[in-house]
Amino acid sequence: MGESTDVVVVGGGYAGVMAANRLTQRADVTVTLINPRPAFVHRVRLHQMVGGTGAAVVDYREVLAEGVQLLVDSVTRIDAAGRGVELASGGTVGYDYLVYAVGSGSADPQVPGAAEFAHPIAGLEEAQRLLPVLDAAPASAAVTVVGAGPTGIETAAELAEQGRNVTLACGGVLGPYLHRRGRRSVAGRLAALGVNVVEGPASLVTAVTRDAVRLADGRELPSAVTIWTAGFSVPDLALRSALRTDALGRLLTDETLTSVDDDRIVAAGDSAAPSGLPLRMSCQTAMPLGARAADTVLSRLAGQQPEALSQSFGAQCISLGRGTGIFQFGNRSDIAVWFHIDGRLGAKMKETVCKGIVKHLADEAHQPGGYKLHRMKGGAGRRQALEALRAEGPAVERIS
Repeated sequence: MGESTDVVVVGGGYAGVMAANRLTQRADVTVTLINPRPAFVHRVRLHQMVGGTGAAVVDYREVLAEGVQLLVDSVTRIDAAGRGVELASGGTVGYDYLVYAVGSGSADPQVPGAAEFAHPIAGLEEAQRLLPVLDAAPASAAVTVVGAGPTGIETAAELAEQGRNVTLACGGVLGPYLHRRGRRSVAGRLAALGVNVVEGPASLVTAVTRDAVRLADGRELPSAVTIWTAGFSVPDLALRSALRTDALGRLLTDETLTSVDDDRIVAAGDSAAPSGLPLRMSCQTAMPLGARAADTVLSRLAGQQPEALSQSFGAQCISLGRGTGIFQFGNRSDIAVWFHIDGRLGAKMKETVCKGIVKHLADEAHQPGGYKLHRMKGGAGRRQALEALRAEGPAVERIS
């Protein structure tokens, strides 16, 4: 390598922006962020965009360090041997190190009719395509939201608060992460908003038509607009680049987030599978992993051994319309506990978190290296899972 080290960050979401900003600590590092769109998508606000109560796009100038070069393009393949990435535009960009932060998107529902008649909202363009569909539907038209994780709950609540006739088809339990006390609170608020919550195994959607959804027990629910929020997938860039992945397509890494195939590639966010034990897909995970990935690169440049992953969790927060929400506390191993805060205070806490995400990124842009949350000690759950994994067979090792 010459006097300058070129680092390419693939993906401009929570993890990619955090990593890119943090890498600017060193003046001899050139950082290029490659992202398919020219603006930052604040994904935790997409449900507000769908409900018409807020925006989900932030100008990169607010969150990206001045020293980071933004290249609006898509990476079609990583040439690990040649240390370069191939672009959809036809060009190539070389690198000394690469941060793989391609994020996640909507999962292929693999349910008859879903691809044709249901509307996913995990990405900005998907949410934008849904808006005119909702605008064209009468306020009394039946809207079915499929999936009862945070996105499904928030979308159902947002639309119901706008006067929509909403059914939430859980496909299982309402709010799987929530403690039973928190779940009762969420169920009560949805009922107050008029949301028809369909729970249990029988609520699994087995087919979608233009004007209905069919459930596992044979029931058909009228649905003029069906919104699909069940599950996430990751881009297949790693697979196309002959890099090893887990079953979902997340890049396999060791506990320093280094690819098991190449020590010049590190991963962060939803598209990373450290030790084959990926963390929960969320911005709460993505930003610390972005900081950790950057620190791994910086440690190698300094001739030091990178630190192993230490991920701590604290809560999951869900908005239930504009005036109510829930802040579900969890332990450091990411298991919900009995304590939660709901009502107006819960909504304020959720809004504080949403604003805080952008602030964390902006602060790191202005003062790279200032973010510290990825250094908080994690819970015992991951350590125990790693020990069990190692007892079963050889550990996932980095290949130099």
